[in-house]
Formats: sequence, C-alpha cells, structure tokens
Amino acid sequence: MKLILFDLDNTLLAGDSDFEWAQFLIERGVLDRELYAARNQAFYEQYRAGTLDIHEFLDFQLKPLSRHPRVQLDAWHTDYMQQKILPLMTPAAQALVGRALADAELVAIITATNSFVTAPIARAFGISHLIATEPEQVDGNYTGRVAGTPSFREGKIVRLHEWLGSLGKALDDFDQSWFYSDSLNDLPLLNLVTHPVAVDPDATLHEHAIQCGWPVISLRGE
Repeated sequence: MKLILFDLDNTLLAGDSDFEWAQFLIERGVLDRELYAARNQAFYEQYRAGTLDIHEFLDFQLKPLSRHPRVQLDAWHTDYMQQKILPLMTPAAQALVGRALADAELVAIITATNSFVTAPIARAFGISHLIATEPEQVDGNYTGRVAGTPSFREGKIVRLHEWLGSLGKALDDFDQSWFYSDSLNDLPLLNLVTHPVAVDPDATLHEHAIQCGWPVISLRGE
C-alpha cells in the first residue's frame, strides 16, 4: 500500500497560506497594519530560518479568530480563497495531486497551518484528508487557543500517528510512504518516510536532500 503526504505552504502552494491570511486581514482593516504587519513578517522569517516558537506564533495567529463570529470568518475566507489562494495553486501542483490520488490508497495534506485556514484549500485540491493544527472551539466559535498537539516539526509525526490510528492503520502498514515538503522544519517527518521529496526547498533542506540522495523537484512556473 502507498501513503502520500503533502506539506501545503510553499510546497503545494506557491506561497504561504498562514502569512497570506494575516495579510488579507490587514488589507481588509480587520487587523491593525502598524501592529500586525511587522510581526507577521517576523514570524514568517523565523519559520523559514527554523527558529519559530510555534506557541508564540499560534497565539498571534489564532487570537483574531476568537474576535469574530464564525459566519463573518467564513465570509472573509471565501474572499481570501479567491484573492490570495487560487493564484498560488499552480498547474504542476494540481497535476501532482491528481497523480497521487489516482496512485495511492491514502493521500493527505499535513500542515502546521490551522485547519480553519487550510480545510477549504485542501478541498480545492480535491484532498479529503487534512492533518493541521487545530484551533480550539467552544459552541462553534474559536477561543484563540490551540487544541492538542500543533502539527509542527516533531508534532507532525505525533499527529500523523494519531490520524492513522483513527483510521485503524499504522505507518508500517504501508509499503511506501511519501512526503513532499519545502522546509527544513519538516526534516523529522521527511526522515521517517520511505520516500522523502524536497519541493522547491529552502537552502538547508536542499543541501540535506542532495547529501541524502533525495529527489528535488519544482512545482513553480508551470
């Protein structure tokens, strides 16, 4: 059996959905530009450098969800998808997903970005399984806190095992396990699967992939 996992930001997407969601809210005037723009950029740079404090970032990223009713958030997300996300879904990425869905018994997106932002994106790619950081909800509204283990670095491995267990499966059940990612932050999971693939990788992951003989591919500009 074959399991195929995709990172989302800067892998399937030619950009970062977390960063773009905050930028969208800033552009809409929902978040104060002076206060949030610099912090959003700083967190993004920390992520790229592998120095991100995930709990500090999630406090920044999830708090705005708690300040607005779900119906308003969903309406904003619809516009966000059209304006920010669809232009980042390259034909090459969509073709790769199509081949994966035809070829593998199980396909999922596994991302550090929260499920409110990413669930509609996964659906747009035609992928029904999503492992993402889960925002806590009470009575259908977000609290601004995270529920469970964030799907980040080693946390992706924890969440992967939990998800497979919920399906009555384990990673060892699959003869082939593939993971496509751009980021040094995903090295723990890339080193776990049988077929790691570096996609438009950052410098650290690119060097590691070359040393290990992993495939390096690009999904940009096609």
